[in-house]
Amino acid sequence: MTKQTKKLMKDIPAIRWMALALLAGAMFFSYIFMDILSPIQEHLQNIRGWDPHAYGNYAGSETFLNVFVFFLIFAGIILDKTGVRFTAILSGIVMLAGASLNWYAVTDAFFGSTFETYMTGNFNLPEAAWNITPFFAGMPASAKLSAIGFMIFGCGVEMAGITVSRGIVKWFKGKEMALAMGVEMAIARVGVAVVFLGSPFIAKLGDTISVSRPVAFGVILLGVALISFIAYFFMDKKLEIQMGEGGEEKEEPFKIKDIGLILSSNGFWLVALLCVLYYSAIFPFQKFANLMLQSNLKYTAEQASWVFFVFPLGAAAITPFLGNFLDKKGKGATMLILGAILMILCHLTFALILPLEMSHGIKVVIAYAAIILLGISFSLVPASLWPSVPKLIDNKVLGSAYALIFWIQNIGLYAFPMIIGSVLKKSNQGITVPTEYNFTNPMLLFALLGILALFFGLWLKIVDKRKDYGLERPNIKK
Repeated sequence: MTKQTKKLMKDIPAIRWMALALLAGAMFFSYIFMDILSPIQEHLQNIRGWDPHAYGNYAGSETFLNVFVFFLIFAGIILDKTGVRFTAILSGIVMLAGASLNWYAVTDAFFGSTFETYMTGNFNLPEAAWNITPFFAGMPASAKLSAIGFMIFGCGVEMAGITVSRGIVKWFKGKEMALAMGVEMAIARVGVAVVFLGSPFIAKLGDTISVSRPVAFGVILLGVALISFIAYFFMDKKLEIQMGEGGEEKEEPFKIKDIGLILSSNGFWLVALLCVLYYSAIFPFQKFANLMLQSNLKYTAEQASWVFFVFPLGAAAITPFLGNFLDKKGKGATMLILGAILMILCHLTFALILPLEMSHGIKVVIAYAAIILLGISFSLVPASLWPSVPKLIDNKVLGSAYALIFWIQNIGLYAFPMIIGSVLKKSNQGITVPTEYNFTNPMLLFALLGILALFFGLWLKIVDKRKDYGLERPNIKK
């Protein structure tokens, strides 16, 4: 009598997609908090005194510990040693703790407190080349404490990012992996769309404008994200039991020296460099996009949010289809190149065309067109980038590979909000009204990053053709 092969949970479509829903839901809430203050930068400056320099340093602080304390590298090692379940819950707890501190810093309770006095008198570092921290003399106390909270949140959210990627590989490898990653990214980006509309609305609820109210809402949602990770814990535990002692995550013991397997790969370095350049022109842009649109279109924060809304929403709508195309047809390296080209066109439009004198209606159409192009770009690149990593790296060090890529990416995400904030302030000396800033120089800098990303995308395609990594081949194995 032939022994029948036992069907695993991940072999049942409804169950593996349910696992994805829990992971993606948690990332959806984390993306909401990540940009909770971006659409209300004008209110932060008017109410709390955060000028572009202070806001840029706050925005960059998210990745400070990941970059300079190497927390993200440790997170990858934790992931490879302990698995998805433990790391997911740990990331949820860390996100919630950091977000709570971030919220307290912008509340009325902080102002006039002894804690505010302490923060005012400390962390006043000179603006010198050696000062790699987000803190500088003259930075508002609330911005300093918010930066500390955002650092802690950043450790959790980046840990969650690599954990979710590893979890998707675990449940979807050999199946609809690119589609699953595309759906997860799409759901997360809907979070960005929601926050750009919701944050200004929540800030204006009641009799007075409050910058703490949207942050409090974000903290509550991160509590829901932690609950999602806990629910995933039990699903993943059951799958692990089905798969046998140790499951697929502990086939071989992880060793620190295995990181050498990653660093010796040319393909890994090309993907990592393309990643840091591309994402440095996207996520820091999100931090300043609303104010840039307000300045160029002479819109309120709410009106500008409706324009930017089409970026994450459009990206969310297109990404799953691109993931499905990658699974069935391939062409991942080609999609990376096309995405970089579209991003360059978008940022050049914001830098050189939108500031020109023209009718308001034409300006609005151009702004929408550029944002839509950026949304398509933001679908093409991540949808093809992340499913490419398992083709380049051995599965037993996959968590560390994602961690190293995220760490390199975080260097850009740390530096460029600060660089953009500094460039914006220096380009607008004497201008005190945030909605009158000129954004040409920051947008040109973003376009330059896109040009460099295009170069590495072309290089990666050449290397893939020579070494046959399979980046142009479908993900679904027939």
